[in-house]
Amino acid sequence: MSEGKIDILIGTHKLLSDKVIFKDLGLLVVDEEQRFGVAHKEKMKLLKENVDTLTLTATPIPRTLQMSFLGIKDLSIIKTAPARRQTIKSYIIKDDQHTIKLAIEKELSRSGQIFIVHNRVNDIEIYSKKIQELIPKARIIFAHGQMSEKELEKRITDFYQYKYDILISTTIIESGIDIPRANTMIIDRADTFGLSQLHQLRGRIGRSDKKAYAYFIIPSFHNISEIASKRLKALQTYAELGSGFNLASSDLEIRGSGDILGAEQSGHIGNIGLELYMELLQDAINEIKGKPASHNKNIEFNTPFNGFIPKEYMPDAGSRLKFYKKLSNSSNKDDIESLIEEIVDQYGKLPEQILNLQKILYSRVNLQDFALKSVKTKTFSIVLSFDTDILSSKPDLRDKILSFFMQRPKIYKINPDYSINCIFKDKININTLVEFTELLHNKLNN
Repeated sequence: MSEGKIDILIGTHKLLSDKVIFKDLGLLVVDEEQRFGVAHKEKMKLLKENVDTLTLTATPIPRTLQMSFLGIKDLSIIKTAPARRQTIKSYIIKDDQHTIKLAIEKELSRSGQIFIVHNRVNDIEIYSKKIQELIPKARIIFAHGQMSEKELEKRITDFYQYKYDILISTTIIESGIDIPRANTMIIDRADTFGLSQLHQLRGRIGRSDKKAYAYFIIPSFHNISEIASKRLKALQTYAELGSGFNLASSDLEIRGSGDILGAEQSGHIGNIGLELYMELLQDAINEIKGKPASHNKNIEFNTPFNGFIPKEYMPDAGSRLKFYKKLSNSSNKDDIESLIEEIVDQYGKLPEQILNLQKILYSRVNLQDFALKSVKTKTFSIVLSFDTDILSSKPDLRDKILSFFMQRPKIYKINPDYSINCIFKDKININTLVEFTELLHNKLNN
């Protein structure tokens, strides 16, 4: 490597050792990124001053996800599931021998195999005997990382070749195991695992066209922590295929992003929520870069035009909420157009109500940089209400707005509450609203 005689080197964490020297490192590909800690990430930065890096993971760790949100890293998401792959049915249950027995017997009855994750090496053998007593007919084997490489490989291979029905192991099966016949997983003391770790473990099952079942066991006789409860709730909520990104976002909200420039792992994101935190952070970054901040994105539009997603067009309430949220969070016309194209692709020709909603959202984007609180559309007038606190702190913006509206006092009337009444000769329709907001956008941005 140091002489440049090798083009591609594939290895474990050992590649980060001081003894491994690269002559001219150009590309670093990190698979299963969630298995690399902060110390490893800091070491990677020292490999070379500027190296292209591609990281692959089903659940990006919070700091990596944070960097992608900020635009420091590019993010691509693959959400297309393999053909015939089904979602994994997930249950959170109290530690109950009867339920565990039923879950195992159900899988055995369809000639399947079972993973049981027990992450304590010191008593894994005792735990295996308890499961054997529970299901005497089952062929059981256990495995953990403190075994010799040959013994561990033999046990995993025997399980793969269906010589055993149940594999009881520690988290060593978290990645790299692909056994299509194994479609039930039981995780003992699930409250002690991290969110991405639980998702990775759950991903070891459901790797065929059969329905898979995951059981997260929590203690019966004492309460779990609030953070553990949030993790398990997120895991149950986001059980669909391709939900790793949603889980990673929940993990970011629960744990915080830490310090993106150092090794600190704590954050304040949980106090204010991910979306508000990202909005505030983005505004701060824009200010440092000299870009204009968006002074008020959430403008209230009160119009007589029906702008919504009809139930008849999109029957599923969850899908309607998902698109409402995405459309509401869109801060530019390209994002709105992309979402509208996605809707058309899935549901067909747009009804008038969604076309109206699209135009109202365009109008909001046109006005989002001018400290507006609300826009009220009447029959022959449009009333603009401003956030006076923002305007008072932005005198240049305030003077520009006043200068524009005072040029035509017969059309634009400034009210005592600093709202502005814009008078029209003809009756206002949805297209008039869009054209008017585009005019304001162009004039006030000059």
